[in-house]
Parts: sequence; C-alpha cells; structure tokens
Amino acid sequence: MQLKLALVALAGAAVVGSPALAQTQGVTKDQIIIGSIQDLSGPVAGFGKQTKQGLQMRVDEVNEQGGVNGRKLVLKVEDAGYDPKRAVLAAQKLVNQDKIFAMIGHIGTAQNVASFPVLFEKNVINFFPLSAGREMYEPPNKLKYSYASTYYDQIRQAAPRLVQEKNAQKVCAVYQDDDYGLEVLRGAEAGLKAIGVTLIEKTSFKRGATDFSSQTARMKAAGCDFVVLGTLIRETIGVMGEARKTGFNPIFLMSSGAYSDVIHKLGGKAVEGLYATMTVQQPYLDDDSMAIRAWANKYKTKFNEDPGVHSVYGYIVMDAFVKAAQKAGPSLTTESFIQIMDSMTFPSDIFGTPVMTFSPTKRLGNDVSRISQIQDGRWKVVSDYMK
Repeated sequence: MQLKLALVALAGAAVVGSPALAQTQGVTKDQIIIGSIQDLSGPVAGFGKQTKQGLQMRVDEVNEQGGVNGRKLVLKVEDAGYDPKRAVLAAQKLVNQDKIFAMIGHIGTAQNVASFPVLFEKNVINFFPLSAGREMYEPPNKLKYSYASTYYDQIRQAAPRLVQEKNAQKVCAVYQDDDYGLEVLRGAEAGLKAIGVTLIEKTSFKRGATDFSSQTARMKAAGCDFVVLGTLIRETIGVMGEARKTGFNPIFLMSSGAYSDVIHKLGGKAVEGLYATMTVQQPYLDDDSMAIRAWANKYKTKFNEDPGVHSVYGYIVMDAFVKAAQKAGPSLTTESFIQIMDSMTFPSDIFGTPVMTFSPTKRLGNDVSRISQIQDGRWKVVSDYMK
C-alpha cells in the first residue's frame, strides 16, 4: 500500500513538473501581466507619457468588458529615461520580479535592442515596439513582432515620389550622425537612385546639436530646392527655423520619427509646409473623422490633456495584443500566442493603420507609409499608402 502511494505521489510530481504543463510566466487563473518600458523622464518623456496613457486606456476598456478570456490585464510600466542601460535594468525588473508575459510598446531602437537578451532568455515576447528600426524584426527570432515600417523604407518610398511631384532639381539631406539619421539618409539615396537622382549635398550634425547655421548655409549655397531631414523634433524645428530666417525655403521631408503635433505647436510658422511620412494620423479633438473625434475626446476626458500620435500608438499596439491573446484562447501560453500571431491579419482601424499580416517568416506587419503635411498649423494627410 505504501509503495502504491509513493508511486502515485511520484507520478503526480512528474505531471506538475512537466515543462509541457508548467504555468506560463505572467499568466494566472485571473490575470495576464504585461509590461512596457517608456521614457517618462528623459528627452522624449512627452512621447513616453502619451504611450503609457494610450496603453492604459485600452487596458481599462478591456478590463471593463471582462478581460481577455476572463483574465484581467495588469500593466506594469517602467521608466528608462530613453537610456539603453536603464532599459536593461527596467527589463530585468519586469521580467524577473514582475514576471511579465510580454513586453509591449517599448520605446526606442537602442533601448529595445539592449533589453532583448533579458527578454529572450526567459521566453518573453517583444510585441510591437515603438521603433522603426530593422532590428525589431531582424535577425529573425520567434519572440519578435514589429508593426512599424522602417525609416529606411518610408523615405525610400516618399522622397522620389515628392521629388517628381514637385519637379525638384537639387536634392540635399541633413541628418543626425547616428543610426537613425543614417537610416533616413540611406533610404533617401536608395529611393532617389531609382529615379536617376543623386544628392548634391549631404551634411550632418551630432546628437544634441542646437546650432544648425553651418548646415543650413551649405545647403543654401548649393541651391537645394528639396531637403530630406534625418532629424527628430528639436532638430527639425531648429533646421527649418534657421532656413526661414535666412530666406532659404526648399521643400522639407522628414520621417515618422518626428511626426507629432509638438512640431507645429513649437515650430509655428517656421514649419508650415513640412512633409512627413506616417501611418496613423494625429488625432485632433475637432477631427473631420467622427470616430477619431470621439476617441480623442474620450482620451481628453480620461487624462485631462489632448492626445498625441503616441497616445494612438499605445492604444493600437495594446489592442493588437488583446486581439491575438483573445484568439489564443483560455489556455494562453507563449507558444499558443506565437502560433496565433503567425497566422494573424489585423485590419485597418479608425486611425488609418495599414493592414498587417504575420507568418512564421514575416515578423513585420507591413512596410508601407503615407505622407502628411503641415497646413494651417496642423497635420493633414496628403497621400495614400505608397508601395
């Protein structure tokens, strides 16, 4: 009898200890714990705050409706100050202490890359990071899912299109001397090469620069009538402000890296006419779209501030996660989530997000973007999605 009981006990222990039946990290009977790393105190803290609020808005809606297959979402957010070293520490806390199931909407290319070893060692998915870097889906990894068209592809598609539409004759580029700026530059060179055009002037600046007088003077002296900007917000405003001050008025094009209402709020008349590649559109409280207007006002009521495009990013990446987790069913595991994601198609939404499709060999949802322009102090969509 004792031998029989011992065998039963051993069999039970084997079942409980079986890797196939072991509980997935971050998934309990009544909760799914998810994490995000944002900049809440650094150079893009405004974006980080908006993203956090967009994530939380969708989480609250889902929980009010009963959660995901009966499980409530628990969102844990850490501040990394846009610092890759702090991102590693934040990832360690979320993965090892908070035991998150997935990392969602982590902001920044270098920050994501730095956190990958921490996530992947514990089989934690990096879902829809807020980065248009190719590292978000290359090299292939079963735990990587990205949704943002790369800066390279955005400019590769948009620059030749606008150059031809505007009949520009002398194309130049000014870019931040880092991975981001170089991606924009390389995209411009590749796209222009396809139409037989080369840049007649290329000038760069170091990250953190505030004086762009020499760069602007070089482009003006070269007679540039079209300028590709490998710049972020402050630098975009700085370059265009200096250009306007000196009577230099080419067509300016930038990537989605700086597409934000902050550009026209801070830049004023100096940035009027600026073009930018983008996907989801900036939500205004009085938007022409009734659906966007309703969403923007709901956000304003909840957080007592106007939404920005990063508010939308946070909302839509969380919405996509919820759709996939719901479809994965009550027995949610990392493997079941991956299996579902590898056959998922996400339709377009009220913000104009392009259709996204995934497979075991396709971890970037789409590679297209469209163009907006600042007209009368606000962004207006001026093109369809470019192929």
